[in-house]
Order: sequence, then C-alpha cells, then structure tokens
Amino acid sequence: MTDSPVPEPAPARESLATLLGGRAGAVDASLPPAAFVLGWLVTDRSIAWGAAAAIAVSIVVGAVRLSRGGKARAVLVSLTAVIAGALIALYTGRAEDFFLIQLLSNVVSALVWTASIVLRWPLLGVVVGTLLGQRTRWRRDPALLRAYSRASWIWVLQYVIRVIVFGVLWWSGAVVALGVARTALSWPLVALTIAVSGWVLRKSLPADHPGLRLAADSEGESAR
Repeated sequence: MTDSPVPEPAPARESLATLLGGRAGAVDASLPPAAFVLGWLVTDRSIAWGAAAAIAVSIVVGAVRLSRGGKARAVLVSLTAVIAGALIALYTGRAEDFFLIQLLSNVVSALVWTASIVLRWPLLGVVVGTLLGQRTRWRRDPALLRAYSRASWIWVLQYVIRVIVFGVLWWSGAVVALGVARTALSWPLVALTIAVSGWVLRKSLPADHPGLRLAADSEGESAR
C-alpha cells in the first residue's frame, strides 16, 4: 500500500488588526492635546503656555518615535499639525481652536472615505492591498471588492462620530472635554473600528474564500 498524500492545511485568513496595528501612533497623537489642556489649566487658562506644552510634548514624542525607528515624515507631519493648531488658537484667542484642525481633518476623512466607496475604490482595500503587496489586484476579486466596500463604511462611521463629538464640544467651547474626547476617541475608537470592520470583512467573504492575502485573480474580469 502506498501512503496517500497528506493534504496541506488551508492558509489562515489574515487578521485586519494584525495588518493595521496603529496603537502606538494613536496613543502618541493624544499626548500633545492632553499637554495643551493641562498647560492651559495650570497656568490660569493661558493659551500661550498650553501651546508651548503641546509643542514641547510633541517634540519629545517625535524624538522617541524616531529613536524607535519611526518614519521622519510621519513625525514631521504630527509636529506640524500641533504647531498649526497652537498658532490658530493663539491667533483667535480661543483655546478650543487648538482642536479645529482635528475637527476639519475628520470631516475631510469622512468625505474621502465615502467617495472612495462610491467610486468602487474603497480605501480600506487600497490600504490593506498596499500592505500585502497586491497593489490593485484585489479589485479583480468581486468578493473582496464588495467586502472592502462594506467594511469601509465602518471607518466612515468612525470619522462621523468624531466630527459630531468634536463639533459639539468645539462649538460650546468645552476645552477640557475636547481634550478628554481627543484621548477617548483615539486608540479606543480606532481599536473598535479595526475590530468591527475586520468582522464585517470576514462575514462579507464567502466561507470558501482564501482571505485577504490570496485574492482570487480573476483574469477574465477587468477592474472597474
């Protein structure tokens, strides 16, 4: 008797949380706003001191990230955003305006992600496809395209939640609450978004689909 070949185990599906990660970056991004609020409070609501505290903390955070192999471009973008927020608050004389860039960036993000879904280029697919080295091949797989579109709506919801919360607090001038919301809606909300969108992604794929990394290259179908 000849031994029958042992079938190879099916590859495990890729985890969206493993691919995207992002906890350290989200936590780091919440430190300068917290420093702004703390500096503003302990100096009898001085915007100048709050701005100085935020910029100082941003520089320290950036230096730590660089020492750990972080990208200089990402550090520079983060520092620039903090400095810009500080300058806006100093110019208007309204401490809540330190958070105005954060509010507007979430408005833009919500619109861009929505447009990407409507145009059948869901940004979640673009990001994950790039991380997996697939480029745009995932779009030839109708199941993946549909799944990425559905899961991308969870990311739109994330930005809409921030816009509503930040918008209401900014309009009412609740500086301390803005600082708390900036922290609460950073990594906790990102983690929830990754978990829920990953669940939607898995549920949207057929049971026999190989998953994210092994997109079925349907050569007969052109990307639309």
